[in-house]
Amino acid sequence: MSPNVYNFHREVLDALASHGLIPGPETSPQQLRNAARDLYKYEIRRLRDRLLAREFPKSDYADRVIALRRRYWLLSVPLELWVLRDQ
Repeated sequence: MSPNVYNFHREVLDALASHGLIPGPETSPQQLRNAARDLYKYEIRRLRDRLLAREFPKSDYADRVIALRRRYWLLSVPLELWVLRDQ
C-alpha cells in the first residue's frame, strides 16, 4: 500500500512556514492542523500568563488575542481546502 501524497496550496504552505511548520509530501493536513493548533494554544496561554503577570494592561488583551487569531487564520479554513484537487 502506497502512502498518501499531499499537494498543498501555496498560501497554506506559506502560513504553515510562518509558524515553522514545513510539511513533507506525506504529512497529512490533520497532522499539520494539530501542530498549528498546539502552537496557537501555547501562544494564547502564554499571552494569558503575560496578562496575569501585568506585562501589559488588561485593556490591550482583546487586541492582542485578535492579532494572534489573525496570525493563525489557517485554523479557520476547512482541511479539505488545504490541498490542491487532482487535475
